[in-house]
Amino acid sequence: MRHISNNPLISTIKERCRICYTCVRECPAKAIRIADGQAEIIPERCIGCGNCVRVCSQNAKRVIDSKEKVYELLKSEHKSIAIIAPSFPADFMEFDFKTLVGMIRKLGFDYVSEVGFGADLVAREYKELLENSAPDCKYIATSCPAIITYVERYHPDLVGNLVPIVSPMVAMARALRSIYSKDIKIVFIGPCIAKKGEIASINMPDELEEALTFTELREMFSEENISQDKVALSDFDPPYAGIGAIFPIGKGLLQAAELKEDLVTNEVIAVEGGNNFVGAFKEFETGDMDVRLLEVLACDGCIMGPGISNEKPLFNRRSSVSQYVKGKMETLDKSGWQGQMDSFESLDLTRKFAAFDQRIKIIVSDELEQVLQKMGKFKPEDELNCGACGYNTCREHAVAILKGLAESEMCLPFTIEKLHKTIDDLGFSNRQLANTQEALLQSEKLASMGQLAAGIAHEVNNPLGVVLMYAHLLLDKHKNDENLKDDLGLIAEQADRCKKIVGGLLNFARRNKVLPQPIDVFEFIDNVVKAIPNEKNVKIEIKNKLQDNTVEIDRDQITQVLTNLITNAFAATYLDGKIIIDIAGDKNKVSLKVTDNGFGIPVENMPRIFEPFFTTKNIGKGTGLGLAVTYGIVKMHRGDITVQSNADPKKGPRGTTFTVTLPRKYNDSF
Repeated sequence: MRHISNNPLISTIKERCRICYTCVRECPAKAIRIADGQAEIIPERCIGCGNCVRVCSQNAKRVIDSKEKVYELLKSEHKSIAIIAPSFPADFMEFDFKTLVGMIRKLGFDYVSEVGFGADLVAREYKELLENSAPDCKYIATSCPAIITYVERYHPDLVGNLVPIVSPMVAMARALRSIYSKDIKIVFIGPCIAKKGEIASINMPDELEEALTFTELREMFSEENISQDKVALSDFDPPYAGIGAIFPIGKGLLQAAELKEDLVTNEVIAVEGGNNFVGAFKEFETGDMDVRLLEVLACDGCIMGPGISNEKPLFNRRSSVSQYVKGKMETLDKSGWQGQMDSFESLDLTRKFAAFDQRIKIIVSDELEQVLQKMGKFKPEDELNCGACGYNTCREHAVAILKGLAESEMCLPFTIEKLHKTIDDLGFSNRQLANTQEALLQSEKLASMGQLAAGIAHEVNNPLGVVLMYAHLLLDKHKNDENLKDDLGLIAEQADRCKKIVGGLLNFARRNKVLPQPIDVFEFIDNVVKAIPNEKNVKIEIKNKLQDNTVEIDRDQITQVLTNLITNAFAATYLDGKIIIDIAGDKNKVSLKVTDNGFGIPVENMPRIFEPFFTTKNIGKGTGLGLAVTYGIVKMHRGDITVQSNADPKKGPRGTTFTVTLPRKYNDSF
């Protein structure tokens, strides 16, 4: 409804909004924009039904407060009337109506009347309208202001079908002005937020001053310290309501107007609550609904309006109203009531409506397709139409995005998929970080060990050379001496072993510059394999999956890498074992996998295999420097080396695979 005031009926308390999209989903007018993850009410689209207020579990919706203006009105010199909606028994169950009337008078109102009489007047008008109109005339009831606004904005072609009769609230206001004066100030009190908009609508000027919800009325009682034990009992001021008091219950209008929802004739259909009426209007507009009068309420009867302060269920509230009406009808002065009705026979209860088109049209364009694709919807079957975003279809959601009413993150499947991808990316980044940290620790360890090894090798090398020289001289001199030959041979052998260890230390410590050259990697590996002694007669198979065999490497250094890996594989396998060398890669890198079917590496040794001097071989069989040197060479080539192994036959075949990954072209710019 277009308002005289620019203040929206409902707004969002942003710090409470938790981005659950419940309000979007439950809003029949799609009057809620999601911007920067916050729900924002769009005043020109809002119909005031209060669904968003009712469903928000975080109490993040704020209804415009009318209490201050009512207080000002009560302090003025004008006479004032409070007109109470007939749904009041559904809220104020704890005391009878005379106590409630007394409390309202205590606030300062001069008169207190019940809107139920206005409902009686409206019901009479409806009955006469249907009796005097042509059978083919189709009408939409206009007792609910939220429904009027919905039609004006989202079915403007049906404005002509709206019954041109005011609501019971306005009918009561016009009746009271004819009794008292046109200057009297009238305040409506009821369960409805949309009434605030109806009063401010440009189509209904100067009918009433303000509208309070029952919740606001209770707040005023509390602020003014008014309680049921501090007031005198008081009856409503005339005119008194008749059967119109049943209006707030679903189909109450039909009963008051003596109209029936006959399933056979199908002349009258009543629709209530939630989003049920959305489909009803679509059918009415297309002509699929053959009906004379469509009575629609935005709530399950006014007794379920968002302005009611208690949490009682539907039938509890319904029972309270029914009991009140039953008691009223038992004591009603029917002749007096009829006289009141007759006195307002000529009262003008007509009104006008105006279309205010707010429809969002489904469009087909490249831009729309781009929005759908951004949400992962590339083909029709990707459009799940699950409704989690608050829109019925993915295309409606996409249009809302184009109109600035929604965000793509509102699509739950899209967001979940995006979250999964983010988790996968994060996991990959974490693994990369862990590998980088491990490589850094290994590099630091190798660097410190290299400095130590270089120092030891330098200090030991010179005296070791003297020992070697004299050991071999003595062995040559006494080679025929049976008493000395074996001892001198042992000295020479161990001195030679010391020389190899020192050589290994120097190789480990040395940071030789890589001298890359293009080679045929398959031919290169085949030659390296042939040059390594195969005492166990282990079967070696080379599998080449490369299209292009050319790789830039330092031939001597990679020869040492392969020699170390294949020699270790020999040592790990049994007689007649098997080693497979897989060569694979792409245009950027080449991988060399050396796999054996040996006894595997125990799990507890895996973290240490690249540590200098760590070996599981018997004393005198290994220095523990081979894999450390291999690791250093691979890293100097800007490559990587990994290992997978299983030593437990219960977990599958035993064996070990070392994978060396090298760039096809060596880049020294790192």
